[in-house]
Amino acid sequence: MPEAVIVSVARSPIGRAGKGSLKDMRPDELAAQMVRAALAKVPELDAAEIGDLILGVGQPAGESGNNLARAVAVLTGMDHVPGVTVNRYCSSSLQTTRMAFHAIKAGEGDVFISAGVETVSRFANGFADNPEGQNPVFGDAQAVTARLASGDGVWRDPREDGNLPDLYIAMGQTAENVQQVLGMSRQEQDEFAVRSQNLTEQRIGEGFWAREITPVTLADGSTVTADDGPRPGTTLEAVSQLKPVFRPDGTVTAGNACPLNDGAAALVIMSDTRAKELGLTPLARIVSTAVTGLSPEIMGLGPVQAIPAALKNAGMGLDDIDLFEINEAFAVQALGSAQQVGIPIDKLNVNGGAIAVGHPFGMTGARITATLINSLQWHDKQFGVESMCVGGGQGMAMVLERLS
Repeated sequence: MPEAVIVSVARSPIGRAGKGSLKDMRPDELAAQMVRAALAKVPELDAAEIGDLILGVGQPAGESGNNLARAVAVLTGMDHVPGVTVNRYCSSSLQTTRMAFHAIKAGEGDVFISAGVETVSRFANGFADNPEGQNPVFGDAQAVTARLASGDGVWRDPREDGNLPDLYIAMGQTAENVQQVLGMSRQEQDEFAVRSQNLTEQRIGEGFWAREITPVTLADGSTVTADDGPRPGTTLEAVSQLKPVFRPDGTVTAGNACPLNDGAAALVIMSDTRAKELGLTPLARIVSTAVTGLSPEIMGLGPVQAIPAALKNAGMGLDDIDLFEINEAFAVQALGSAQQVGIPIDKLNVNGGAIAVGHPFGMTGARITATLINSLQWHDKQFGVESMCVGGGQGMAMVLERLS
């Protein structure tokens, strides 16, 4: 049975939605630039061999609608390459990698492009115009539906009283629910957020983040080369002064949550046999993946089930993994998930994370893959796990082995 290996990665800088460096970029053009860049790193590959272009988009509507993947294939001059657009919200472009992984393992092709994009700046009804980050289609951002048993911190199944769960309430509300379940203090969340910013700043200075970023060319010919989000000199004192966003007595703030963003990323995934025939040295091997579900109102704890499931599929244990990347949608869910799984803090997001660099929903799966490979190389480690929570109540994870 062939193995699935990643032979190239390209990820754009991440812009701030509505006011950042990529705010005027269409999602199809942004994704196309990353696909071109990923393919340019594999000149030995004949594009005629590409079996499918699988593109993750968290909000596939408006400019991101009409099967955006096929539009990207045509924009890159590959009329012969089919395309499919996938939506699993924050893990959309980890799902695309999983689909390529499965197709290769099944012997249904040797070469696939896995990509992801989100341009929140271009949303028709805009997250950019909605500071609470509410889904513009579902839910009332002011509706508080904690569904906690009184005082004991035990999660109560919302269906026990005949009510349906609030599937797509504002993600910040779900973070506040997770805080109530775990009892994590505001200070713990702020400290984790400051850690993310400070580690990111340190690694920027050392050149880590520049290694994985592919510059984006704007319509005026200028280029964007760095993420908008990192805030140099972030202190706990400053972050602790920010007011809660989602509940007057809450703990989730603009400082301990990810911003709203624009960005794209792409991977070229091959069978190990074809990579060997082309004389390529793969970056990493996909060992296993897993996706799991949980109550939508506490979706932030998705990694708690997904990581053990992916490790089980790999025949590995927690101690076999050198580095973990859990998406930092919110400090409470990233740190809380890691604590629940038993991940040591010195193995978690050791270069910073999405609180600093950003979280363009459809891009995030592929972006974290790029970062995890970069991190395994930078720290000279072998095995890594990436994971994230997913809106609607899911978790997803992947185990990677560094090969070069």
